[in-house]
Amino acid sequence: MSTLALDGAGQPKRQSAPVGPTRKRLTPWQAWGMVLVAPYVLIFAVFVLYPIGYGLWLARHPASYVKLFDDPVFARTVVNTLIFLIVGINLKMLLALFLSGFFVRTRPWIKWLSLLFILPWAVPSIPTILSLRFMLNPEWGIINSTIFRLTGADGPNWLNNPQIALALSILVHIWKSLPFWTLILIAGRLAIPAEMYEAASVDGATSWQKFKFITWPSLQTLYLTSSILSMIWTLGDFNSVYLLTGGQPADQTHVLATLGLRYLRLDQVDMSLATVVCAMPLVLPLVYFMMKRLSR
Repeated sequence: MSTLALDGAGQPKRQSAPVGPTRKRLTPWQAWGMVLVAPYVLIFAVFVLYPIGYGLWLARHPASYVKLFDDPVFARTVVNTLIFLIVGINLKMLLALFLSGFFVRTRPWIKWLSLLFILPWAVPSIPTILSLRFMLNPEWGIINSTIFRLTGADGPNWLNNPQIALALSILVHIWKSLPFWTLILIAGRLAIPAEMYEAASVDGATSWQKFKFITWPSLQTLYLTSSILSMIWTLGDFNSVYLLTGGQPADQTHVLATLGLRYLRLDQVDMSLATVVCAMPLVLPLVYFMMKRLSR
């Protein structure tokens, strides 16, 4: 049973209406911040969200995936993509880890050598990879011409063998992007205090022990994050394969990125976008694992 509150004269008290929270006005800095951020939000919506949503809408038909899975080129492409990621990325990052220890040394000739080492990454992909393709030409390429002059025998048709062509594509990818990841790991090595290595030298530690107990624990998170990020970027990179082999011979050296271009050139837009969607099961776990490690 509810009771009514009374004042001193026996009259019921007037209860004031509850006052809600007062709205705070934006400060001038917050207002300007929203004004400056608004164009980026608009650009993100127009050039990122809309194309992704439109692409998923075009690839919504199950018939596109049935047709894609029935294409024998797709199965070979998935295998090539996995080989590219597992073999190419791990080999590249191991080389980057080794070379970061080499280039971090303070010697004048190493500094000049590092400039030459960075050139493949700094130069655009089209002239560099196409020049390698011309060098590998079986008839007039400089490699087979040199082999013929030295041995008198014709050199192999490098890009006509699927295994050799895919291996060369992986090597070109490593050669092109290795300097960037080496620089990342060099920056990680330079962040390690030199006093730790000096203390280890006083204790009689070998070079391997310094790497095992000082360098690797300090670079482990950076190395794994760089490897995952490199895998994500490589899934969307088509330059190494497209410019060197074009997916040939007989469409046996395609990766998912170049296969999507193949369908696009054949005016099969739905299958091209379905190929991109099929790469999502590879991308999303990598993104989740990378963000989980960074959150730690």
